Amino acid sequence: MKKMLLALVILAIALAFVTTGCKSDPTQLTVQIFDRGTDGGRSLAHDNAWMTWIKEKVKADLNIDVTFVPVGRWTEVDDIVNLMASMSAPDLCYTYNGGMINTFRDQGGVMNLAPFIDRYLPDLKKMLGEDPAFPGKDFIYRNADINTGHIYSIPSYRINTAMRNIFIRKDWLDTLGLPVPRTTEELYNALVAFRDQDPGRVGRNRVVPFGQNSDARWGLANLIHPSIDTNISDRDRWVNAIADRNITMPGYKEGVRMMNKWYNEGLIFRDFPLWTNADDFYNQIKSGVVGAFAQNWDLPYRQDYKVLEELRMNVPNADIVPIDPIQDANGVTIKDMYDKVGLQIFIPSYAKNYVAALRYLNWLAKPENYQFIQIGHEGTNHVIENGVPRLIAAPAGHDWIQNSSMNIDITMPVNGIELGSTELNARVLALGYGNIPADVIVNAFTMSLRNARAAVVHQATTTVNQYDQVLREKADQLLAQSIRARPEDFDRVWDAGIADWLQSGGQEVLNERNALFPR
Repeated sequence: MKKMLLALVILAIALAFVTTGCKSDPTQLTVQIFDRGTDGGRSLAHDNAWMTWIKEKVKADLNIDVTFVPVGRWTEVDDIVNLMASMSAPDLCYTYNGGMINTFRDQGGVMNLAPFIDRYLPDLKKMLGEDPAFPGKDFIYRNADINTGHIYSIPSYRINTAMRNIFIRKDWLDTLGLPVPRTTEELYNALVAFRDQDPGRVGRNRVVPFGQNSDARWGLANLIHPSIDTNISDRDRWVNAIADRNITMPGYKEGVRMMNKWYNEGLIFRDFPLWTNADDFYNQIKSGVVGAFAQNWDLPYRQDYKVLEELRMNVPNADIVPIDPIQDANGVTIKDMYDKVGLQIFIPSYAKNYVAALRYLNWLAKPENYQFIQIGHEGTNHVIENGVPRLIAAPAGHDWIQNSSMNIDITMPVNGIELGSTELNARVLALGYGNIPADVIVNAFTMSLRNARAAVVHQATTTVNQYDQVLREKADQLLAQSIRARPEDFDRVWDAGIADWLQSGGQEVLNERNALFPR
């Protein structure tokens, strides 16, 4: 009897020890973080106050030690490919390039996450909600294979689906007495006037009528895509959207031909293929020599890049406004918008601590965690106006500076501020640009979504994904070469590039996609 009582006492002490004071050694977890450099007073991506807050809270909440691994934002594909090839990628990764994940999947490099969703990701499933492309279906299952149910990546929830705008120097237009362009012809005429008359008095040899960096497929999309055949079916839009490029879309070539004309007339920055660093391009705009450009819908107003703010330091009366002039064959200013899908989250198949990765991902989906990361400290990162947080920029070099707008590089499952309702999200979006008036943001946001459409969604599992990277690279090279070609050489350069692209795997991909989406 005494032995039994002693055993029960020992058991009780042991249970109390386990449940009250002593935890096992923490699990070690590595997590990817985008590195945008330290220009503009940004902090080290993997070592700053936000990272410290996350590490401490995750340690307290989950008993997990997190180490952040930086991956270049503008070199993400090459960096992630190299990490995966060397089997040194973090336990939890993300990318905006879904095709790259398909390639990893086909090589056995990523985990099937389907068996773990209900057990480890209940908060993420709830936060992501319903899939707008497939009513009645949870968004977390967007990437499920329709035959096997396997899920190799989980999409983040993009709050704001606005994509791009064309912007122009309103002060230059005013100097020349020109209207804000409302048609393709009016934009062309404005750029010619910028070239010939130097309204900013920067020197005619320095004027850049239309600024552009090496990512022409992005920066010129609002100019090229309206040339795509207006009668093309959703099926053909999906079939021809290969490697996130559109070069085989009917009509795309004619949009590029227009860019070739503009380039040869000195309207587009001559050395754009050499500008691979986005900050160089933004600094050129800030210097005051660029008359127009096209980028993310809100780029001039964002607090992480401060394009308009720093331009006005150099040119006090400068103003940049969005315009919507490029028309399709029907006279509609058609443009692109995002699907609800933001980035894609995945776990390498060789991850040492995939359970910890899932637990951390679910931790990020809890409002008390992602909302603090998004809006930060009152007085430093936001102020409250009419019950809604208005984001403000912490000073350059401040411990709590946000390296990306709303810390979207950290809040992996959600891209944009999520306060629980569409109305609140819209209000906080309009207030989230420092001293930029809310109506300026609303105007840019509305213009970006006018006549916009998202890419076609078709849940088919592709198997010919091994050419994804080379097709992207060849498409980008072709675009740059065709724009810079002499007008009389344009057709030859374009047609030869398309033939090479098809022979490099493009035709095989087209054949499979045609078979996966029957007419």
